[in-house]
Amino acid sequence: MELLNNIAFGFEQALTWQNLLYCFIGVLLGTFVGVLPGIGALATISMLLPLTFYVPPTTALVMLAGIYYGANYGGSTASILLNLPGTPAAAVACLDGYPMTKQGRAGVALFMTTIASFVGATLGILIFTFAAPALAEVALAFGPAEYFAMMLLGLIAASTLSTGSPVKGIAMVLLGLCLGMVGTDVQTGQQRYAFNVPELSDGLPLVAMAMGLFGISEVINSINRMRDQKRSDRPVVTLRSMLPTADDWKRSFWPMIRGTGVGGFFGALPGTGQAVASFMAYAVEKKVARQPERFGKGAIEGVTAPESANNAACQTAFIPTLTLGIPGDVTMALMLGAMIIAGIQPGPRLMTEHPEVFWGLLASFWIGNVLLVILNIPLVGLWVRMLQIPYRLLFPAVLMFICIGVFSVNNNAFDIYMVLIFGVLGYFLILLRFEPAPLLLGYVLGPLMEEHLRRAMLLSRGDATVFITRPISAAFVSITAILLIMAIVAAVRSAVARRA
Repeated sequence: MELLNNIAFGFEQALTWQNLLYCFIGVLLGTFVGVLPGIGALATISMLLPLTFYVPPTTALVMLAGIYYGANYGGSTASILLNLPGTPAAAVACLDGYPMTKQGRAGVALFMTTIASFVGATLGILIFTFAAPALAEVALAFGPAEYFAMMLLGLIAASTLSTGSPVKGIAMVLLGLCLGMVGTDVQTGQQRYAFNVPELSDGLPLVAMAMGLFGISEVINSINRMRDQKRSDRPVVTLRSMLPTADDWKRSFWPMIRGTGVGGFFGALPGTGQAVASFMAYAVEKKVARQPERFGKGAIEGVTAPESANNAACQTAFIPTLTLGIPGDVTMALMLGAMIIAGIQPGPRLMTEHPEVFWGLLASFWIGNVLLVILNIPLVGLWVRMLQIPYRLLFPAVLMFICIGVFSVNNNAFDIYMVLIFGVLGYFLILLRFEPAPLLLGYVLGPLMEEHLRRAMLLSRGDATVFITRPISAAFVSITAILLIMAIVAAVRSAVARRA
């Protein structure tokens, strides 16, 4: 009964005109940037983060979340029509979606991805609704040692389980932790690593860092990747061509259910996210299929299962972020940063101290996903035509909005210089095959980890064994150690294989 009352309270918050408007804006922008490869939800959220300082926290998070899961709806469009994935998670849609386009069934593929996305998101929200309160209840028993060990596990998992070299991922986490120490020490009031620069007394600006690492660098990288790409011969999609057959529905039902289960599980794990969930769902369907040879040649299951997993993972990714304060990926780290800037501390007390934020955001998920179905099916033709926008016009506009957005935060030109510095850094990280995402995770979680580490050492009177004598903390530390050993072994094997 209490859960139903909380859900009703959430809808009361989400159905205000302001939250509805920002939810609509968020999902519309999310779909737009999801359709256009090369921008993505991460860069868009980074650009729009300054806007959230002028609206209530619930409204801000509703819009940012709408961009996040809206981009997942639109991300498969370019993959299906052009064989051009904008994100790693959308790459799975290329495997069978593009062959369907060549068979003249692009409309069916787009329609079924929308339905699969809605099914996956809806079931993912149900998982979130029931799992989040239970997890928050357990987390109330956590102390500083448990929080530190859990955040350490989240960072190591995000760096070692992500794409690329695990050692490089850990190096980026350490760099992020070091950058998080810039500013004023909370306990002593002394400035650290500010080098007598007044603008650094409060630390490096999160908005400038995010915009530089994922906005500027992605624009530069996308220009180099797409400048020679042909933009003609776009397939024509009509509403009539989008109607699936009875066989399409029959073949898609259970793959969508299984994909949702896979996505709901992996989405809640730090360091995995939508890309892992999508590829795992595709692998599961290929494994259980009676005719696995159909996959890669236009099998509808190869489109619906990954899409349902992708969107289910998108919803359940909010579980550790809101209930534990542990972002599972870099987009969730930006959400966490937006909440902290607004004066809201994510964690198990969020539901009791800020129920309007938690339950209002949850209710907005339902509303946003319904809006996405209403938007995506009739406007498929519009999304297809938007792929005709020349990048020479699109990317300068993106750069302009980045500069305007970061300047509007503090009205300080220093922040624009920081965006430029981090943009150049992010681009060189891409060239050197370093993942910039763990860097931002380390930067966001670093100050929180330091705070809990100091508290744990104060409460234990300097006894460092507190992290292995408390059962929950010891479990987190053990899992972290296993992940580190696995990363080292993988790095050694890779080095030996290269020399052989």
